[in-house]
Amino acid sequence: MLQSLKKLIGKKLTALDGEIGPVKDVYFDDHSRAVRYVIADTGTWLTSRQVLLSPRAFGGFHQDAKTLSVNLTRKQIEDSPPIEWHKPVSRQYEEEYHRHYGWPYYWEGDGLWGGMRGFPVLEPPPKFSPAGPPAAFGPKAERVDAHLHSTLAVNGYHLQATDGITGHVCDFLMDCKSWAIEQLIIKVGHRFTGKEVQIPMSQVERISYKESTVFTKLTREVVEKSPEYDPAPTPVTASEMSAQGSGKTTVSRN
Repeated sequence: MLQSLKKLIGKKLTALDGEIGPVKDVYFDDHSRAVRYVIADTGTWLTSRQVLLSPRAFGGFHQDAKTLSVNLTRKQIEDSPPIEWHKPVSRQYEEEYHRHYGWPYYWEGDGLWGGMRGFPVLEPPPKFSPAGPPAAFGPKAERVDAHLHSTLAVNGYHLQATDGITGHVCDFLMDCKSWAIEQLIIKVGHRFTGKEVQIPMSQVERISYKESTVFTKLTREVVEKSPEYDPAPTPVTASEMSAQGSGKTTVSRN
């Protein structure tokens, strides 16, 4: 099943022992196409603080649920490393974050979630341990992870096809099991009378923060003739996405 990330915004998050707050944003990795963090607004519980929640902390993902459950206690979340929201997420922060929860680093290995293929945790995470002594971080550890993007920020970016700009990003569709973004929803045509189409995330070459643009391998014609997005559709199959990516076939869903 595919989940609209736009529809996740505002959903309530609950810990093992109480409420956390609503979903504020979602961060994804444009290199692997995986959702890396759900951003929680803790409201009055942790005043003026937002926290990162890795998909490793979630149990089974129920698409129609109004509340998302997290396999952490409020104390574990409260003690997690604070993040500076005026700065991009750094690799040094991520290392400290993963050490706090006792999770392996997702960037070690060639799978979607590091050395493990696919999403490895859909049940309570292993025993948690507090962050150990600070490691010796070199310049590489200090750098900002340029592959992490906010879905709220990317919404509205122009889509640059191989032969010109066509439409803008308006949503993302995530696989509920792997937490990988499979489809990008693009508004094409007139702002009010145009339509929303979906293109495979695999056809995205890069995302430029400076240019506020998503670059795709597809032509304008292929994008504009892509399957129209239905908020409650039958998901596009792998064979349809493959054909669409090659530019050979377009799929109509009425």
